[in-house]
Amino acid sequence: MADAQFRYIGKKRRTKEDPRFVIGRGRFVADIALAGMKHVALVASPYPSARILAIRAEAALAVPGVRYVLSGQEFCAHTDSLAIGVDAPSVTRYALACDVVRYAGEWVAAVVADTRAIAEDAAELVEVDYAPTPHVVDPEYAVKADSPLVHPAHGSNILFHRRFVWGPVEPAFAQADHTLALRAVWGRSSTVPIETFGIAAQWDPGQQMLDIWASIQMPKYPDQAARALRLPGNAVRVHYDVDVGGSYGGKRGIKHTVLVGYLAKKLGMPMRLIEDRLDNMRGGDAHGPDRIFDIEVAFDNDGTLRALKIRALDDVGAYAGRAPLQLGKPVSAICGPYRVAAIEYEPTSVMTHKTPQEAVRGFGQGPTNFALERTIDHVARYLGMDPLELRRDLRLGRLPHRARQGARGDRLSGAGGAARSGTRFGPPCRNRNFHLSRTERRQFGVRAAVQSEKRHHHVDGLVPGSHRSVGRDHRRDEHIIRWSGPRDARLDGDRRSARARSRHHPRGARRFALGAALQ
Repeated sequence: MADAQFRYIGKKRRTKEDPRFVIGRGRFVADIALAGMKHVALVASPYPSARILAIRAEAALAVPGVRYVLSGQEFCAHTDSLAIGVDAPSVTRYALACDVVRYAGEWVAAVVADTRAIAEDAAELVEVDYAPTPHVVDPEYAVKADSPLVHPAHGSNILFHRRFVWGPVEPAFAQADHTLALRAVWGRSSTVPIETFGIAAQWDPGQQMLDIWASIQMPKYPDQAARALRLPGNAVRVHYDVDVGGSYGGKRGIKHTVLVGYLAKKLGMPMRLIEDRLDNMRGGDAHGPDRIFDIEVAFDNDGTLRALKIRALDDVGAYAGRAPLQLGKPVSAICGPYRVAAIEYEPTSVMTHKTPQEAVRGFGQGPTNFALERTIDHVARYLGMDPLELRRDLRLGRLPHRARQGARGDRLSGAGGAARSGTRFGPPCRNRNFHLSRTERRQFGVRAAVQSEKRHHHVDGLVPGSHRSVGRDHRRDEHIIRWSGPRDARLDGDRRSARARSRHHPRGARRFALGAALQ
């Protein structure tokens, strides 16, 4: 399909949402004012692994305006564990730690007061006695038998491990002209939205209904909150007329919701919790993938990829959450948009004493794309080939195309974009080693990557229904060309996705993205 036929992509259009924000008419959680509303502040552990010996709240409760101090023991006795993405019933997770803390920043108590300032001051007066215990933060050590266990009842730190094989991998390696081995590391990051997560909740005893106003971006939010609070599914009413001040996929807030919902119901008062920046970054469920790839590639003199072996070790932190699902999603796009005759993929999800990671941004595909593109670069460098030309030679070609692992690639818009960008800038710019001068701090070059994405793919071993496959929706297919780079060097303007969508991530969309940048 020609780009000119698209209705939104590449077209100039005015947004409909901006005017009310510009004139200050946005409505965020911090703008929700309920009569008699109280405020919640958190007490967090300074240790990555420790036993909680005692919590003393007398000094906090003596502060005027403080209404309640909630401990993990009370909270865990009256709520259920949060849902996780794998079949690991011994890996339980609550909003407040009970008896044991598993990462620095984990919440151990909550203070309720008339104002946020009073609650924060009182939280500093809560005394917690800890007995530090051995911890592990290296995922490669965490998989070993002698490593400290994050959840001893689970028996190991491994949450998920599978080996997928498509095609004759070993014969392909034996027959290839060359083989290479490399490591690609995707470092952990945290989303930093302008607005941290916030929630306000009010319990209606007459209707037996919990009303929630929250800065959320996730499916099944009321269902999961009701389940953990031991309420019927129709007893949680979420008000979606609340603006979200940025998310990047991390605005889940289930543990925040269960905590505030429990307090609102127990105390019979409206409650509000808004993270401060430290709450958000150390324990706000906003961390992204933390993954190590060990890759072997077999290829011929002309650059043909005969086979790939990919071993991915993902450090999910102290709890499962939805992080293990991120290792399953790349299955459908494991070779990206390139022709590969045989593939072996061995993902492992391991727990450490770090802040848990959750669904962030592209939810798992980005690290795999990075590892694959690094592999293409290594092959090109080894053969002395132009990396852009190699990518063009390895493209899937005629579409639709059935990849080796069974995924179907469909209608790639802008397939010649990589070649055109290379032609535009000429050979010097395509050479990643070219720069203006060795004394200049800023180098000049072109980065190109072709990315294939698919929203959902079922993987055996994950909880049924937790990561279901979604049928194709022709109305929601996307064909996007993305350009990124320094603000003063954007190519033909900023061509991010032009399609107007709600703040919820599109479901069922197949996206093929091509990026090129000056860096």
